[in-house]
Amino acid sequence: MDLLEYFGDLSNFIEKETLFNAAQALVILLVGYGVAKIASKSIGKVFKKHASTHQHILLQRAVFYFLFVFFLIAALKEMGFELSVLLGAAGILSVAIGFASQTSASNLISGLFLLGERPFGVGDIIKVGGTTGEVLSIDLLAVKIRTFDNLFVRIPNETMLKSEVTTLTRFPIRRLDLQIGVAYKENIERVREVLFAVADKNPLSLEEPKPLFIFQGFGDSALNLQFSVWAKRENFLDLKNSIQYEIKLAFDEHQIEIPFPHMTLYTGSITEPFPIRLVADNEGQVKAENDKTGV
Repeated sequence: MDLLEYFGDLSNFIEKETLFNAAQALVILLVGYGVAKIASKSIGKVFKKHASTHQHILLQRAVFYFLFVFFLIAALKEMGFELSVLLGAAGILSVAIGFASQTSASNLISGLFLLGERPFGVGDIIKVGGTTGEVLSIDLLAVKIRTFDNLFVRIPNETMLKSEVTTLTRFPIRRLDLQIGVAYKENIERVREVLFAVADKNPLSLEEPKPLFIFQGFGDSALNLQFSVWAKRENFLDLKNSIQYEIKLAFDEHQIEIPFPHMTLYTGSITEPFPIRLVADNEGQVKAENDKTGV
């Protein structure tokens, strides 16, 4: 056998061995993926009753990635990679990425604070700035929200930590505050009785805590009132829609006026008020006109 034939057989052997090792590594990865998937689901089922939805998701992810990384290292070792070299390269890469992505590091630290504080969980309805929606997931870098008009919103954890976050579904009941204005001629006690009667007839309004009636003061065109009723969290929107409709019907039935903004003009301290109406001329210009004098 000459030298060329020897090296040719050697290269073929090396290629076959490399392909064999790559095939073994691929099998290890596929088996590892399956094992990690099954193990994460099994552990998730065991701890599902003892953990919140968010903790359940985090536990499943942690188990999956831990097992998958373990099989990934085994596959790389099968292909001939030295583990010490890989760890050294990973350390250098981590330092470089850390300097290059300070924002991501800030979001990561903020995510750990959110996980520890737990101001809300997966499935809660929250309000952040002008965004209101259901929390889909709380990840290490961002919180994912689905709004009521079915939009997907991603908010960085650093923004969540610095912003005022309102959790609308934290407690089992909520209070609905209705701002109502009635004419100055109305009897406030009579208005109060009508409002309490409406709340008493509405099946979504809770008897305890009792409805709250507050006379807030004298407005420019109306007596300003606040009427507050309580509802179960899941009935809040239905109550908000139904009780306002019922209040309007009750006011119409009892001839209680809900005034619109108006202005009274006086020409002096001892003169009687005179009516003014706005009219448009042929050119479309609007001007004020006295009904009595026409000026």
